[in-house]
Amino acid sequence: MKKAKKIVAAMMALVLTFAMAITVSAAPKNTFDVTIKDADKGHTYEAYQVFSGELSEDGKKLSNIKWGEGISEEGKKALGDATEYANKLAGDGVSAEAEAAVIASYLTSPTASVSEGAESDGRYTYVIKDLPAGYYLIKDADNSLNGTESAYTSYILQVVKDVEVEPKADVTSVAKFVKDTNDSTGDTTDWQKSADYDAGDTVPFRLVATMPSNIDDYETFKLVFHDTLSAGLTYTDADAFTVNIGDAVVEGFTKTVTANDDGTTSVDFACDDIKALGSVKAGTTVAIEYSAVLNENSVIGAQGNPNEVYLEFSNDPNHSGKGENTPTGTTPKDQAVVFTYKVVINKVDQDQKPLAGAEFTLYKMVNGEKTAVSTTTVSEDGTTFEFLRLDDGEYVLEETKTPDGYNSIPEVAFTVVADHGTTLDALTATQTSEGTTLVRFAENLAEGALATDVMNASGATLPSTGGAGTIAIYTIGIILVLGAAIFLITKKRVNK
Repeated sequence: MKKAKKIVAAMMALVLTFAMAITVSAAPKNTFDVTIKDADKGHTYEAYQVFSGELSEDGKKLSNIKWGEGISEEGKKALGDATEYANKLAGDGVSAEAEAAVIASYLTSPTASVSEGAESDGRYTYVIKDLPAGYYLIKDADNSLNGTESAYTSYILQVVKDVEVEPKADVTSVAKFVKDTNDSTGDTTDWQKSADYDAGDTVPFRLVATMPSNIDDYETFKLVFHDTLSAGLTYTDADAFTVNIGDAVVEGFTKTVTANDDGTTSVDFACDDIKALGSVKAGTTVAIEYSAVLNENSVIGAQGNPNEVYLEFSNDPNHSGKGENTPTGTTPKDQAVVFTYKVVINKVDQDQKPLAGAEFTLYKMVNGEKTAVSTTTVSEDGTTFEFLRLDDGEYVLEETKTPDGYNSIPEVAFTVVADHGTTLDALTATQTSEGTTLVRFAENLAEGALATDVMNASGATLPSTGGAGTIAIYTIGIILVLGAAIFLITKKRVNK
């Protein structure tokens, strides 16, 4: 009997165990995760429960709706009955963006938040865990992106189940370009990342901002180009600038020029609301063009003269402020580089020793005409000549004064060719040989220098008075005279 009771007890325990297992497995899930994919680094996402309720099995409907813990008491009174407001949100013609902004003004404490994202290929995934069933507004934490290169995410309204969402957030981008002109050929490039110029040349620049994909979510959009010219470039207030939105020329930007202590110049082009100036959509470009002059402080060689720009832009589509009250972010800097070079002439004699007393003029061929290069320095001993801040093109070197006792040289004709991206990759001088003096240039990329030796040969040394050469000439002359006299005397005797 006791044995039978033990068997029955064991069977009952087993039945209860199965029953518990069935109960646990059948229990509905009551917390959920929201995964935010393809986001930027640095966000802190918060989830505010707008409505609580019972979630349908398909995860699309809430029943027995009540105001959630994320809405303030003031908000509950202002917004009215929770079920009626929920039905309003589900109605046709309702702007979710507009209603999200209304709801956001009555938020209290978030139900949950996340600030650490998992990185993959430069993008981040954030997971807000264990949210009770309900309807949520998901937003960035206030003031969490100050000074960063991200933009705040547009409000997300979501019925919570295990769900993945992508943030509706994007930043505008900026790039700086320059054009390159060869004075000798007259060829001008399209907009690119680098160029080379002579001292005194006017250098054209172009700044291009590309509007974010969620530009339509912004009521207003502030845009400021913070541009910096290196000390080697001069910007004058007389220089005009143009602004294009797409292909249309517009006005409405202000310009502020500031001379900095380090010799650079800051030029800010600002507009409080770019959307007020014309049609602006996702991907629309806003371009500013202006020019500056390459000056005597420009760096010669591979270091170049970098010129930078970054953008300050509206970065919170949930904010309707204008002017100083507009939350803004900044982009990374972009740059365009201007290079310039020098030609170095070392004057030597036929023994390759330094030779003083020469003078040179370097001409650049511009539209088939010679234009003298004015930026020249000469070493103290008068044997090295540097022609500074030159760019690519055709040149002619003339010796305008020859050292005393030496033969003048024909002109030296050569072409400077440069290859550059954001770095100086190659610099060569190819000589035009026909009818010119042949020289060989040595290239120094770091210094941006093309150097060559130009040789003068000594003239012929003539005999001096009383020298052996003179005596020999006189002796030969006397012999010839005596020979002629003897010939005449002999001839007279024969005739007699």
